[in-house]
Amino acid sequence: MAKKFELNEVEVWDGNYAASQALRQAQVDVVAAYPITPSTPIVENYGAYQANGFVDGEFVMVESEHGAMSGCVGAAAAGGRVATATSSQGFALMTEVLYQASGMRMPIVLTVVNRALASPLNVRGDHSDMYLGRDSGWIQLDAFNSQEAYDLTLCAFKIAEHLDVRLPTMVHQDGFTTSHKAQNVRPLQDEVAYKFVGDYKPVDDMLDFTRPVTHGAQTEEDWHFEHKAKQHKALMDSPKVIDEVFKEFKELTGREYKRVESYMMDDAEVAMVILGSSVETAVLAAKELREKEGIKVGIIAPRNFRPFPFDLIRDELDRENLKAVVCMDKSAPGGAMGALFNEVAGALTSTKARPMVTNYIYGLGGRDFSIEEAQRIMKEQKAHADAGHITTQIQQFSGVRGPKLGFYETRRGK
Repeated sequence: MAKKFELNEVEVWDGNYAASQALRQAQVDVVAAYPITPSTPIVENYGAYQANGFVDGEFVMVESEHGAMSGCVGAAAAGGRVATATSSQGFALMTEVLYQASGMRMPIVLTVVNRALASPLNVRGDHSDMYLGRDSGWIQLDAFNSQEAYDLTLCAFKIAEHLDVRLPTMVHQDGFTTSHKAQNVRPLQDEVAYKFVGDYKPVDDMLDFTRPVTHGAQTEEDWHFEHKAKQHKALMDSPKVIDEVFKEFKELTGREYKRVESYMMDDAEVAMVILGSSVETAVLAAKELREKEGIKVGIIAPRNFRPFPFDLIRDELDRENLKAVVCMDKSAPGGAMGALFNEVAGALTSTKARPMVTNYIYGLGGRDFSIEEAQRIMKEQKAHADAGHITTQIQQFSGVRGPKLGFYETRRGK
């Protein structure tokens, strides 16, 4: 039996510690891990819990992040509750096995501390790794602060392991701005947290010798299409379960989560769509603009990045009063519009309102995103709304030194 871990009603935890406590409370059977900044403390803490008798699970140190996810796939196939953590280059090295995990329907939980991808080398936070994983077949949840890193990790186990889902799930938090920032966190007591997550129910586990199964089979053209279609359907049907888990968590804790969080959108003339820890900055900026200058700004924050909540984003943006929308992408776009912009623009095509939409690239490599800069961008959207057309280029960079960077001229008045 694991030793009892004493918890206060309110703890001061950073995001990494919060995530590690959720792994401990879920009584994970196997954590296979390799360290990488800034996610190292999650698995380091879990290793300490295991060494000190606070968990009964196994902690497996491997030779790389590729090995870490491979170990997780093997442990999940054997019938265990499994989790790990990574960031950036480690996430990139895991990518091959991420597709294996989702294709084999392994309900692994991966806590991702978002960090820039090299080159040049950078250990600070942006969303490059989050975007890299968006087509890997995993559910992706996004925490805006330490409390949410804890809450969503508990929810992730319940979502991933649900018999109608059985898909691996990532919980993202921003490197350093969330992972290393100490904040008040209200944890559940161990027995309450575990009861919420529930006992693990193996499905097609390889250690059930009464019912032999094969994982990772080769299919080619005869069955590959059907396999991937079924996997995609499970992913697209998962929002029903996500909503149910969020509802149950609210009933237990009073803390409410939605697949799309929106703020002040009812009468908004302009809106900012944004992810991660920057959401709180954007909300403060919008409130201040409303109070001081009367500019009606709203904020939309997708919490469930995969499956992308197309319908909810569409409904939030389909408002007659909404004239201009800016999508904030915290990742180098690689010769295209930002990934979040593309998702939102796709949703806008099926709206009647069709507000103007522009794209800002910001915060790369941990560059600060201030309230003042958020307000400058919001005011620019108001100028678009007042003019009736986009008055700048469609894609711009926010906070970059040197010449102003902007791309794709708008067709004015069109």
